Amino acid sequence: MSPPRSLSHPPTLALFCKVVDNYGDIGICWRLARQLWREHGVRVTLWVDDLRSFRRICPLVDVDAATQEVEGVQVRHWRDQEASFAPSEVADIVIEFFAVDIPPGYVAAMAQRSPRPLWFNLEGLTAEEWVEGCHRLPSMHPRLKLTKHFFFPGFTTKTGGLLHEAGLEQERAAFQADRGAVARFLAGFGVGADELDALKVSLFCYPHAPVAELLRTWSEGERAVTCLVPEGVAPEAVGAFLGGDARAGASRKQGALTLRVLPFVPQPDYDRLLWACDLNFVRGEDSFVRAQWAGRPFVWHIYPQDENLHHKKLRAFLDRYAGGLDALAAFSLGWNGARDIPSMDAAWEDLQAELPRIVIRAEEWRAEMLAHGDLTTKLLEFARELRLAGENPV
Repeated sequence: MSPPRSLSHPPTLALFCKVVDNYGDIGICWRLARQLWREHGVRVTLWVDDLRSFRRICPLVDVDAATQEVEGVQVRHWRDQEASFAPSEVADIVIEFFAVDIPPGYVAAMAQRSPRPLWFNLEGLTAEEWVEGCHRLPSMHPRLKLTKHFFFPGFTTKTGGLLHEAGLEQERAAFQADRGAVARFLAGFGVGADELDALKVSLFCYPHAPVAELLRTWSEGERAVTCLVPEGVAPEAVGAFLGGDARAGASRKQGALTLRVLPFVPQPDYDRLLWACDLNFVRGEDSFVRAQWAGRPFVWHIYPQDENLHHKKLRAFLDRYAGGLDALAAFSLGWNGARDIPSMDAAWEDLQAELPRIVIRAEEWRAEMLAHGDLTTKLLEFARELRLAGENPV
């Protein structure tokens, strides 16, 4: 797709991200920034407050640099809210991720810029029905001549869709069809040839998940399981199983379970990890979306919210995705604390028996989501509509 007409060619874009969910927020913004540049020629400045978390998924990041270019994207360290800006420093398109507060000086410069920029609040992903009515709604600034529009990713044609890069499907299909490529990739994490026929599971969750019970169930089960868990995930439960520090490279085999601790890897390798596994436990938003593109069964650990609002969001997604998959729905609710798991052994046995049906649903769902279009393209199309309609005129 060409850059939107009635914007500069190529347009400039500023994306503001504060890292709240450790890696999920910056993961989403980094994928968006790269896709904007690589596929649409948009010159992106990514403002990030936590460069150390950023470097865990992108080793090229210099945590001490105030400004740097990484893979064609200008990365700026967002240190505070005190800086002042000239109108010439403001981008054509300004995106605040998940309602972060853009520095007041930048907003003031936005109002002085001619033409004024297009301003979007890129919201968090939810399957709740109300999103369709709020997607693309405008909000006038209370003092300045600026209009912000809400842009919601989502699972229907009336939302902004999901992040999805061009060529991702072909790359995934080729990788999953090449058993040798899968074996070589997993060998990089110490997975031996004797483990390739085991049930391969990636485990990425928040610390409060019932990980210890699940590891016990796997180790005492009849089916061989290889669990691959990134360093720092559920460290107490993983460390207890290992009998030592849950550091990258650590591993232990007990009963039917082999557990391996992986280093954090760049995003393309994390995608391959999801593609290589038979079941993926994912958390937050970024890995949740990538698990859907993997076409494999997954269990989502949603980011916790006050008053258990996340349980409502979880149920909304399960209503769309898991109809008729009772074991998946029950396990997912239990994994998130939305209901009790009286017996982890029984819950896992039920989920394992349902995996073949979940595989079929995963492929159906992936095709449905692809038909809705990708978020980045839809965002730029909306920007073009607004500019052609005279949005934020001088």
